Amino acid sequence: MENEENIIVGISIGDLNGIGGEIVLKAFEDERTLEFCTPVIFASAKVMGFLKTHFDSEIHFNNINSFDQIKHGKVNVFNCWKEPVNINFGQEDVKIGSYAVKSLAVATKALKDENIDVLVTAPINKHNIQSETFNFPGHTDYLAQQLKGESLMFMVSNGLRIGLLTDHVPVKDVAHHITPELIEKKIDIIYDSLKKDFRINMPKVAVLGINPHTGDNGVIGNEDDAIMRPTLTKIKESGKLVFGPYAADSFFGSDNYKNFDAIIAAYHDQGLIPFKTLSFGQGVNFTGGLNRIRTSPDHGTAYEIAGKGVADAGSFKEAVFTAIKIYRNRRDYEDLNSNPLKKAPKKI
Repeated sequence: MENEENIIVGISIGDLNGIGGEIVLKAFEDERTLEFCTPVIFASAKVMGFLKTHFDSEIHFNNINSFDQIKHGKVNVFNCWKEPVNINFGQEDVKIGSYAVKSLAVATKALKDENIDVLVTAPINKHNIQSETFNFPGHTDYLAQQLKGESLMFMVSNGLRIGLLTDHVPVKDVAHHITPELIEKKIDIIYDSLKKDFRINMPKVAVLGINPHTGDNGVIGNEDDAIMRPTLTKIKESGKLVFGPYAADSFFGSDNYKNFDAIIAAYHDQGLIPFKTLSFGQGVNFTGGLNRIRTSPDHGTAYEIAGKGVADAGSFKEAVFTAIKIYRNRRDYEDLNSNPLKKAPKKI
């Protein structure tokens, strides 16, 4: 459904009691945004009307019930439900969580069916979305089940890109999850993404150690010597430019990260703490490795400021721009590699 210069960006509305609605409105208040993308918000006309009034927004919505009603140059709202929703900003509410799931489910189906080109997800509350029919730690795990490919949480901001070997895993279980097979798989996904999604022909990837000081020769754990080093040596021998393991405590403070196209962290906070310190408010969570493109802002629902009109939409805007850029990069890569003989110029 993509217009040559106008990509259709689907948006799941997230937790309505959080800042998701506000940052979505702020992201598209500047009509220049509509010159290069067509937003489709998955919610309801009543909900978006309430948010528009509450935040005194001048956006004009095109309310639709089918995808053939999408209008370029407009902010489209796809009606996922008809009933009114009781929004109480800043409150955790299981009922509100169920609407976040409805929005995500309909948006994901639209992505699978290619009714939208990319998906940008507003923040959810991981606790209030849980139910008998939805039992996932977050967006990434749900999309990994719904879409094709092997998912990877990939945090990106300008030249900084951090992937994770393990994501939503308790710290006490991290070492048990990291195996040679997992390391090889994640590095393959990152390499493939760097080439297709970020147009980097010969990626250089750094891998952080599992233990403090990468184990200090077995004094602080043996996983780095027994698992990480031999696996990285094997991967290097295959021709990939992979380096490490590096001690995580000094890697970012020394600016060593600037020498690489991507960094792989062993676990969630090892990667997310430096990422958010260096780029908070401008960072993007990209789910790499899947056959469809999904991004999200690098923050949560921010209940403490919800409804006050002070939320910063910077990260959400970056998520939109990043999704569009990755979509175009991936499309160009596939065009160049689909059939090189067919695209070769004719000899005269």
